[in-house]
Amino acid sequence: MARNEGIRFVSSSIKIPSPAPSSPPLPHFLLSSLPFARQTLSFHLDRAKEAFHDFLTSLPNRWPRTPFAMARTEAEPNPRRHGKEDEERVLISEVLIRNKDGETLEQADLEAIAAGALKSCRPNSALTVREVQEDVHRVIQTGLFSLCMPVAFDTRDGIRLVFQVEPNQEFRGLICEGANVLPSKFVEDAFRDGYGKIVNVRHLDEVIKSINGWYQDRGLTGLVSYAEILSGGIVRLEISEAEVNNITIRFLDRKTGEPTVGKTKQETILQQLTTKKGQVYSRLQGKRDVETILTMGIMEDVTIIPQPAADPHKVDLVMNLVERPSGGFSAGGGISSGITSGPLSGLIGSFAYSHRNVFGRNQKLNLSLERGQIDSIYRMNYTDPWIEGDNKRTSRMIMVQNSRTPGTLVHGNNQFDHGGLTIGRVTGGIEYSRLFRPKWNGTAGLIYQRAGARDDKGEPIIRDFYNSPLTASGKAYDEMLIAKLEGVYTESSDRSSSMFALNTEQGLPLFNEWLCFNRITARARQGFEIGPARLMLSASGGHVFGNFSPHEAFAIGGTNSVRGYEEGAVGSGRSYTVGSGEISFGVYGPLEGVMFADYGSDIGSGPTVPGDPAGARGKPGNGYGYGVGIRVDSPLGPLRLEYAFNDRTTGRFHFGVGYRN
Repeated sequence: MARNEGIRFVSSSIKIPSPAPSSPPLPHFLLSSLPFARQTLSFHLDRAKEAFHDFLTSLPNRWPRTPFAMARTEAEPNPRRHGKEDEERVLISEVLIRNKDGETLEQADLEAIAAGALKSCRPNSALTVREVQEDVHRVIQTGLFSLCMPVAFDTRDGIRLVFQVEPNQEFRGLICEGANVLPSKFVEDAFRDGYGKIVNVRHLDEVIKSINGWYQDRGLTGLVSYAEILSGGIVRLEISEAEVNNITIRFLDRKTGEPTVGKTKQETILQQLTTKKGQVYSRLQGKRDVETILTMGIMEDVTIIPQPAADPHKVDLVMNLVERPSGGFSAGGGISSGITSGPLSGLIGSFAYSHRNVFGRNQKLNLSLERGQIDSIYRMNYTDPWIEGDNKRTSRMIMVQNSRTPGTLVHGNNQFDHGGLTIGRVTGGIEYSRLFRPKWNGTAGLIYQRAGARDDKGEPIIRDFYNSPLTASGKAYDEMLIAKLEGVYTESSDRSSSMFALNTEQGLPLFNEWLCFNRITARARQGFEIGPARLMLSASGGHVFGNFSPHEAFAIGGTNSVRGYEEGAVGSGRSYTVGSGEISFGVYGPLEGVMFADYGSDIGSGPTVPGDPAGARGKPGNGYGYGVGIRVDSPLGPLRLEYAFNDRTTGRFHFGVGYRN
């Protein structure tokens, strides 16, 4: 017969014993269920006690003249002693292990195990009743015998004590019922080495503990509720798993905690849950569901409470939700990277209105205005984090924006008497994003943009001070329709983890005057823990094929590029690469110290940009910087103050909000 032949798994209706009135509430109620209902070690010990009782009652008939027959098993006043001082002892001349028919066991190793379990009962020893009883228990506790009966015989050589044992059956097969989520391989592996061997009840208890542990480790509500050894050596296990019956959504008032009417659609909440009706209830999965609901940003508090269902085999879940205020106005500020001079250089004020839960479907509406010395951005974003009916959790964002930003990144210089210029952009588009593999997120979009340059009076211009073109089409504005694809790998949300992003943008020339180009960019980051310090290495690069606007060239240098240089002062190229290394270490509380070094290059592509704006301004095309700084956490994000020297020994302060790109 094959080694695993006779092992089968059967899915059956779940049989969960009703909990006692004092049982704790779900999901722990199953833990008070039957651990191993039949043929357990305790069951065998009970049988041994009954057999020993029969042995005691038979003693007067067997040994009418021996004081051993009149021995008593009264309570022992000193628990450290094996017997009472007044207990009578009887000399045993011979001790044997036999089967229930009084014959030698077929398996010599079993006889040796039983004999080895005897501690007190030895030939030519004086024994008390208590010592015989303890040895009977030791034989049963080996787990290999279903019965151990002590029998005494009066022979001419003395009293012969025979332990009549009944070994368990040989393991020949397994039936496991009700195991809907427990992997069959897990149970098969647990029993595999026991096939063809005597069933060991102690090993069965260990297997049952491991099965219960499998459920517990995964936060699942399930255990072995019944077990028995059938005729023919078949072990039958019955698994009880608590299925989710109903999921009830209940909204609570933020102030009183009383039930109230919620603004959020119940189906919006239910679609976020990975716990579904009919699944085995998992506490770990429930915890993840709570975290998912909280990350939606529309709930202040979320709890899941399991409760007994009408069907004792199932569990009801009640989810209590406390909603946040759904909308409001806010004001703030920031810094523009395109302004590098002036007493309040780069300061931007902002005003915004946001609604977190449009139509009660967790959809987001953001209207914002940002205004600085030169910068101005009017933006509207409408985001649906999960398109209805999509099982891939695809999000959709619709964006409309009108911005005016400094053109100094590409067309700036160190001479302030040449007048300034700004880049005006009108942008509108739609993007779709979703997780397509673990740790990988993808985005696809279609964006229309109309961009052009203006002088400091707000008039459109097509050439700068150095007579370099400011548009690719030669008109006041360049128009383009951009198809965007982006893939981002993020190991975790921790800043020290690995990150990689690849982005491509293709200009679609639907009309002759619309630009046709392809822009590819990539960036990567990797962190390392070095004792109390943290090393962060990052790199980025890109290239543009085709016809593109000069002001869209890659600008190298500045706070988020090569520190020690002004914004865009290293170069402006069709291609670029930037590398950086940082070592940060804690100083006090939220304050960190940083040492860094940066390098950037346009890879000799500056002259290929229309009009060569970098060459006209004498930008070197490559450079490096190094320095130190401090970083502190704030409600706005990490605040960075850094001082860096460049390769021309010029020092410069940099102030930024947030981590480097």
